[in-house]
Amino acid sequence: MKTRHYVIAVALVALMILQAWPAGAQKVREELVRESTVEQVLKRGVLRVGLSTFLPWAMRDKKGNLIGFEVDVARRLADDMGVKVEFVPTKWSGIIPALLTGKFDVIIGGMGIRPDRNLKVNFSIPYDYAGMSLVAHRERAAGFSRLEDFNRPDVHIAARIGTTAVTAIKKHLPLAGLRLFDDESQAVQELLNGRVHAMVSQAPLPAFQAIRNPDRLFLPLKGNFTREPNGFAVRKGDVDTLNFFDNWIRVVEAEGWIEEKRHYWFETRDWEPLIQ
Repeated sequence: MKTRHYVIAVALVALMILQAWPAGAQKVREELVRESTVEQVLKRGVLRVGLSTFLPWAMRDKKGNLIGFEVDVARRLADDMGVKVEFVPTKWSGIIPALLTGKFDVIIGGMGIRPDRNLKVNFSIPYDYAGMSLVAHRERAAGFSRLEDFNRPDVHIAARIGTTAVTAIKKHLPLAGLRLFDDESQAVQELLNGRVHAMVSQAPLPAFQAIRNPDRLFLPLKGNFTREPNGFAVRKGDVDTLNFFDNWIRVVEAEGWIEEKRHYWFETRDWEPLIQ
């Protein structure tokens, strides 16, 4: 008899839970929507974008305005959302902490999708693929023509702190000395001054620097030596925002719009008069 009463009691409790579940689930869904970044952006009327300046992803033109591939992507995203865009330039080394503390809504800054970063933030599907390239000093790296030539303790390589370039150097050139800088321009200047043998950065920046400074710099390698996906970075737990960004990327990819922007910023130099 006791067993029978126990079974009936358990069944009644289970029934009550099942009856309450739709209401509870609805409340959870409403809470998630209310707290999503997309909803906050729409209410605010402004999409705040964190980025870090480096050519040709994001840079200042002659008038001091931000231009570049990532800038165009962010402007189009905001326009499609029906809101304004506000750029928040941030040092690369602190850009993820700034996102997590709410300084902006999303990072659109050529951020490579890496497992260690994914532990801290969520990434959209890739909207671009980047690769690491290397530009070298003609005198310091004379005779170097293979990646292995740079993997020596007496060789020094410059890179921007916190970037996937650092990861690539540690993986492919573990014996080389590493000199880190907060800004890409500082690393370039170190190379131009001959204080390092080479600089590693996302293509096409190394190629641009070699073209700009043919008397001092050259490209010892053919093409890139890595390939990695880039995604928008958002705070964890925001499924609505991630879903919107993923689908937005799919739409503009299908339109061919992103490919057009890639071609303009990475395969031509038509934009150079804007910054010179």
